[in-house]
Amino acid sequence: MTGESFEVVVIGGGPAGLSAALNLVRARRRVLVIDSNRPRNAATLKARGFLTRDGIPPLELRRLGRDEVEAYDNGEVAFAQAQSVEFSDAGFHIRAKGVRGSADLDVLAETLVIATGLTETLPDVPSIRAYYGTQLHSCVECDGFEKADAPLALIGETDDLAERALLLTQWSKDLIVFTNQAGTVTADEERTLARLGVQVERRQIDDLTGERGVMTGVRLVDGTEIPRVGGFVRPVWTPSLAFATGLDLDADDDGFLLTDSQGRTSIPGVYAAGESTPPGPQQLIVAAGAGAVVAAAVNRDLIGVATDQDATV
Repeated sequence: MTGESFEVVVIGGGPAGLSAALNLVRARRRVLVIDSNRPRNAATLKARGFLTRDGIPPLELRRLGRDEVEAYDNGEVAFAQAQSVEFSDAGFHIRAKGVRGSADLDVLAETLVIATGLTETLPDVPSIRAYYGTQLHSCVECDGFEKADAPLALIGETDDLAERALLLTQWSKDLIVFTNQAGTVTADEERTLARLGVQVERRQIDDLTGERGVMTGVRLVDGTEIPRVGGFVRPVWTPSLAFATGLDLDADDDGFLLTDSQGRTSIPGVYAAGESTPPGPQQLIVAAGAGAVVAAAVNRDLIGVATDQDATV
């Protein structure tokens, strides 16, 4: 696809991007969704908490969303990895590399919605990916219910680990926080957790243990094995925005795009939805809602309807 122009190009085909696209095609906008189809939750078997879709596989949710967008004559979805975005007198010039046998893209957009989400770096534990998405998860709100009352591990090396542990006590009191030798849980936080029966284990992790794909424990470098049947990890999240560096968008210290309450970024005509913006609840339904909010703003701005726009934070 070369030389075509769209009113809106959405980069990212997760719940945020597809929700934005669906609402925009219904507003009679010509919309292209560019998606690499490599979501970070691909290993997750079931998505939870999405109204009317509780328990649906995340990849199936995305497929249904794509089908709904493409059911409209003015909606298209292309499997491609965005490479660059440049601003010119003709609009936003977007280049993307085709994936899954799809053609490369070189298109123009009057407006751009960024909904590319995150890449994640898991704690440095050799077998962690073997259990990630089945016994181990990153979203407490999404998967806490299924882990209720089980002996759980919370593994991470970030400063918000104690906060996440407190949240997890809603679902299980049998919880051990593994800091993997990182000093991210303060003494005060440890005392607070101890009052709730939560132990903090500061020794370094050697690996996870299990049989036939079922996690059974956490083994420390000194050989101690602590029985655990699953739990949660705290990855380090990084926005997937390499393609947008040429736009010089305002971002926070961690690289998340700063927007107003309707998703407008620091550059007119560029919007952001979902996990490309500063972290909040990780649930897919929250991302979908953010996409709908952004779609309304895009449509109104294209029409030229006067609104009270929040200043970009």
